[in-house]
Amino acid sequence: MDNNNNNNRRLAKPWLPKDSDSNQDEKQDNRHSAWPPKGPEKDGQNKNSNRIPKLPTGKIKKPFNYGFLAMIFVGIVIANLFFSNRTTQELEYSEFEALGSYGVIEEVQIASDKIYITLEDDVVLPSDAEVALSKKITTVQSMDKEVYTDRVNDPELLANLKVWGVEKYGGVSVENNPYLNFLLTWILPMALFFFMWRFLLGSITKRGGGGVMDFGKSNAKIYAEDQTGLTFKDVAGQQESKDSLLEIVTFLNQPEKYRSIGAKLPKGALLVGPPGTGKTLLAKAVAGEAKVPFFSISGSEFVQMFVGAGAAKVRDLFKQANEKAPCIVFIDEIDAVGKRRDGMMGGNDEREQTLNQLLKEMDGFDSSNGVVILGATNRPEILDPALLRPGRFDRQIVVERPDLPGRIAILELHSKAVKLGEDVNFEAIAKASAGASGAELANIINEAAIRAVRFKRSAVAQEDLEEAIEVVIAGEQKKDRILSDDTKKRVAFHEVGHALAGELLENADPVHKITIVPRTKGALGYTMQLPGEEKFLITKEEMLDRIAVMLSGRVAEEIIFGQKSTGASNDITQATQTARTMITLYGMSDKFGMVGLERVESQYLGSNRVLECSDATAEEVDREIRLMIREQHDRATALLKENESLLREVSEYLMEHETITGDTFRTLIEKHQNPEEPPVEQEESEESLVDPEESDKAPEPINE
Repeated sequence: MDNNNNNNRRLAKPWLPKDSDSNQDEKQDNRHSAWPPKGPEKDGQNKNSNRIPKLPTGKIKKPFNYGFLAMIFVGIVIANLFFSNRTTQELEYSEFEALGSYGVIEEVQIASDKIYITLEDDVVLPSDAEVALSKKITTVQSMDKEVYTDRVNDPELLANLKVWGVEKYGGVSVENNPYLNFLLTWILPMALFFFMWRFLLGSITKRGGGGVMDFGKSNAKIYAEDQTGLTFKDVAGQQESKDSLLEIVTFLNQPEKYRSIGAKLPKGALLVGPPGTGKTLLAKAVAGEAKVPFFSISGSEFVQMFVGAGAAKVRDLFKQANEKAPCIVFIDEIDAVGKRRDGMMGGNDEREQTLNQLLKEMDGFDSSNGVVILGATNRPEILDPALLRPGRFDRQIVVERPDLPGRIAILELHSKAVKLGEDVNFEAIAKASAGASGAELANIINEAAIRAVRFKRSAVAQEDLEEAIEVVIAGEQKKDRILSDDTKKRVAFHEVGHALAGELLENADPVHKITIVPRTKGALGYTMQLPGEEKFLITKEEMLDRIAVMLSGRVAEEIIFGQKSTGASNDITQATQTARTMITLYGMSDKFGMVGLERVESQYLGSNRVLECSDATAEEVDREIRLMIREQHDRATALLKENESLLREVSEYLMEHETITGDTFRTLIEKHQNPEEPPVEQEESEESLVDPEESDKAPEPINE
């Protein structure tokens, strides 16, 4: 049940793709996540047959210290600012008047805030000068030739100058030092422009790699023949993909075997599939298995700010590859550079030039040299058709989510370095994680190990793995959130409504767990359903039952409380999306029949869909969705009203225990249907879904 419109965590299948509910069961085969390298393998093969890239030798050239140059420049400017005044000796205004009365002033220049005074040469002051002047100033020789004083508001200044016999006087603006003018007018702007240029080039270098003059050089990461540290034995749950790539490995190792009958090495293979299934891992494993140099680069690294730089990088990459042949060139996220071209003017000229150069290079190099191009993407639908044709990428290898045996193999592989308890059952964990990718399975193992350390256990137990799955689905338990009795009761009836519909409807998936323990991702409770077997097709009846189960939480609230809450927001969203998919994508509507009204734009990245029908038809689709939702709502209402006493009984039990396993739930139903049997008692077992150490904040754990 949601907390104020947050996501409902009652996920029937936690890792199902978002494109549709039926696809959730059809596309559960995919695999593996990136693995940490295990280091090079030692073997007795002769490695002199392959040319390994040489490391640069010689003295490393240190970059010029432009910061030191900037400090020198700033020092010069500051020195000129401090030492460019016409004089450095200041007088009081009274001293200025005294000097005037003694007749030793030759010239006066009046500025806006200063009065600059030029004294006569070789004039001795009268003996009473000490009265008006400072004691340190007794002769003209003891002062500078040019002195100054602050200008004050003296209306008699000009008259006094005439009385003092000063013939040279007038207003003047302060003149700057000519050297300072030159620095500020010419040197400073040029220096600022230079440093801005250096900053921009440095930013480009960090984003695109290479030095200031290396725009056309490829920055692909090069692994020597044994440096990837991965082979096919490090990839689990991807047997079909490994079989497709094994021929490339065999060709690189034994080319004569294929050339003898005229076979040619495939120029390239494109790995496509959802994120986290191990496409990059497979590419590195191919290089490690074949023991050839491996060039790895991302498609986004080809696209540069300057037109032509990306194409130059492509040329340089293939030049290096031909020099190191036989080798493998891996372009990850190739959709960044291989996006479909269109006829619109004003497009991305740089990206298109880079793609054109890539197409030319893939056509131009000789596959007999043993250069294989591997690409990886999770958006194959947007790639340019010219890139996908035979002769460039000869094979498209689909790397899907793993099936049940694949998930078991991945869990076992990732847990090799983890201490496991005797009660660990990977088959049960694999069934509970239907639809998970290899990366998600690796995360489950790691979360379980962290949880074992948190509770001071020496090995990972089954309950750690089960809780790790729930952490991925709904987040950590919010032990500090205390629900009011009314809220707790409403959540309990909501979740039991889901569970009863899931258990009593013929085509629904069995209930695995019911809980009203709040989670950090916003769920106040959730019901977990797991299929009894691996499913690749879903019938119309099964999808209708799913909609009824989704709506049963709201129906239970309506029956018991006569009110509606926000807790069903995600249920409504999922039910509406499932109904729309049935009508527009799978032709399961009697009104529209087998007509495709919607197109899925992204096969592996989610549910980006576009309606392909008129506005009038779209309105009819909305009416059909409302009709389908209403029918399943009425169906769920009739079912729960018929079993209202069972709904109340199980809800009271859930309020008391907070968590119920699927086995306990089914026992409660059997006890209600056969009241002569003894009452249900929850037993302790090794597979408890709630840690015993949390018993101070939660009731006794419910076991399967």
